[in-house]
Amino acid sequence: MAARRMGGSSWQRMLSLSRRCCVLGWRKECYRCSSSSTALGKTADNAEVAQEEIVLPRRKTWDKLAVLQTLASTVKRDPTAAHYMFPDDPYLMPKNAANFRLFALSKESGKNAARFIIQQFPQYFDKISGEPPVTCFVPEILTPQIEGVSEEALKERIHLRRVKESVDLFDQLVQAGTPISLETTNSLLDLLCFYGDGESTQEKEEEAKKEEVKEDLEEPEVNASEQKAPKRQFQRGLQSSGPRWRENNNAERIFKIMPERNAHSYCTMIRGMVKHGAFVKAYDMYIDLLNERHKADVHTFNALISAVPHLKDRFSEKWELAKDFLNHMAQQEVQPNLLTFNAVLKTLRRCGGLGRNMSLLVIKEMEALDIEPSLATYEHLLFMFYRGVELHPSGIISEVLDDVEKRSFTAQDPDDANFFNTAMQVCCDLKDIKLAYRLNKAMEKGDNWKFLSMEQLNIYWSKFFSLLCMMEQIDVVLKWYKEMSCSVFYPNPKNILGLLQALDAANCLERIPSVWEDIKQMGFSRRPELLEELLSLMSREQHPDEIQQAFAKCAEDIKAVHEQSGKEQVQLQWTGSTLGCIALLFARAGRTQDAWNMMERFQEINRIPTDQVLDGFWNCAKQTNSPDEAIKLVKLAASLGLPASQRLKSRTEKEFELSEKQKKTLESIQLDSDSDSDSDSDRE
Repeated sequence: MAARRMGGSSWQRMLSLSRRCCVLGWRKECYRCSSSSTALGKTADNAEVAQEEIVLPRRKTWDKLAVLQTLASTVKRDPTAAHYMFPDDPYLMPKNAANFRLFALSKESGKNAARFIIQQFPQYFDKISGEPPVTCFVPEILTPQIEGVSEEALKERIHLRRVKESVDLFDQLVQAGTPISLETTNSLLDLLCFYGDGESTQEKEEEAKKEEVKEDLEEPEVNASEQKAPKRQFQRGLQSSGPRWRENNNAERIFKIMPERNAHSYCTMIRGMVKHGAFVKAYDMYIDLLNERHKADVHTFNALISAVPHLKDRFSEKWELAKDFLNHMAQQEVQPNLLTFNAVLKTLRRCGGLGRNMSLLVIKEMEALDIEPSLATYEHLLFMFYRGVELHPSGIISEVLDDVEKRSFTAQDPDDANFFNTAMQVCCDLKDIKLAYRLNKAMEKGDNWKFLSMEQLNIYWSKFFSLLCMMEQIDVVLKWYKEMSCSVFYPNPKNILGLLQALDAANCLERIPSVWEDIKQMGFSRRPELLEELLSLMSREQHPDEIQQAFAKCAEDIKAVHEQSGKEQVQLQWTGSTLGCIALLFARAGRTQDAWNMMERFQEINRIPTDQVLDGFWNCAKQTNSPDEAIKLVKLAASLGLPASQRLKSRTEKEFELSEKQKKTLESIQLDSDSDSDSDSDRE
């Protein structure tokens, strides 16, 4: 810093002083060592070295975000905190993926509302100041400033992306006989082809407001919540399902009446037709371009190659047409770029086995032209080699990861964002955890994580966690679960089922109560498949008393969930397995009355308990030496007409010390076998 503050003259003074000091020192050495010629030679060499000028390093120019990036590198992710976009408030933190999407969209909607207010009323935001000024906070001028019918006014409306006003003004200029330059007409074609002859977002919002005001004036007595919402949804449905490129639209009409057309005019029409689904018309327009002896640019060829799957049906025909476009590029001396080869690979994805064979040749051609593949290139390869009926060995994906691990990618293709999810799906299909670890390491390198949006990131981690549950040790699975859950991703019910199965395989069922707490927090406590799996795992075997008490508490929560009822909630239906498992868990925990209440519900809701439930409940009565409970169980089995009632009755008589009253009660129970024998004797 001191060096920067000193001017050029001060540096010259310092250099001159240093030279004088060196010269004086040299003279003193000469006087001291005059008797030795060797010493004189050495001092002369030292003087030459001392007289060399000091070369100052150039000033380093730092990035504007260098300080923030340095500070950010010192902070690690907090596994207990939600995403940074959400406030640090438990009520406003999402608990599952659905809440995450809802909260994120709500926040983005608030931003859009604030942006709309700023744009609609810029006169109230004239005090915005900042150092350095933040241009995105300053209201944009979106209203036309040039009045009248002129080409300058048309250029302004094109720049403001006012599609309808631009077309109307163009028609007025044509009717008035005002000549319009080719450049302005091409700009209007660019606007029309980009929006598909539709309206821009701003114009749609203005039209929607006008319609709402008109509806309010015409039907003031109608409730808005009952009428407006269905109309808007119906209109949106029509817009999405209707034709994207209308016949003889404004773009085609203006193109036909143009007095002269150049290559830009044709290329714009071709790219617009491809973008909005008019593939056959785009190909015909390309033929017209060739007939007019014009040359297409690389972007037009990329659009045409991407339209090949919609022009031909057979695999060989698609590949031949793609090769024709590549040959035309060579004839017209158009240099292909990365998007060209990605478009070819995307076409080969729909060519079956032929596409797999030709894709490797495309990669070699890219290497010959010194074009580095992007993530979209690798994604197309993985899709072709690993989405068939039979999976190929992991050689292709290993080579892909070898290259991906060495680079930090930048976005070059819209399909780049699909790579990590596709690659993780391949790892799951191959059940290769080592490849998944390599892929995850590559994703976290540099800025590669930016290719995953929040929804894609949740899908990525969901697949990764499912693979961990299948292939890893339970300690590793729980470590990842603790670090990722509700921080990096939000587990779905399928992930929870995978975790429960991993706990079962590792014989760690004592951790189920903590998983149940997470299930309640995530809002999955009313998922029948999760409840069935939880209860079956907890009730399958006898555990120590402490664990059984925790399981009984979980069973009590599940019982309360089934008994909940409200206007917005549909009451869960009891099943025989659910009743039996809860009764067993209560009985093993010593909560006999609660267990018996659950057993009585079998008769109330007309369900049949299994032999496992009956034997488990009887064994609990035996352990607690409760003959009355065993007799009640025999009565219940007999009332339901179960074959196990005779077996339970005989076991109760043999293994319990019954009083006379209990013996009479047990003997008075009428079993199905007894009634059947009595009826047979009556018939005889």
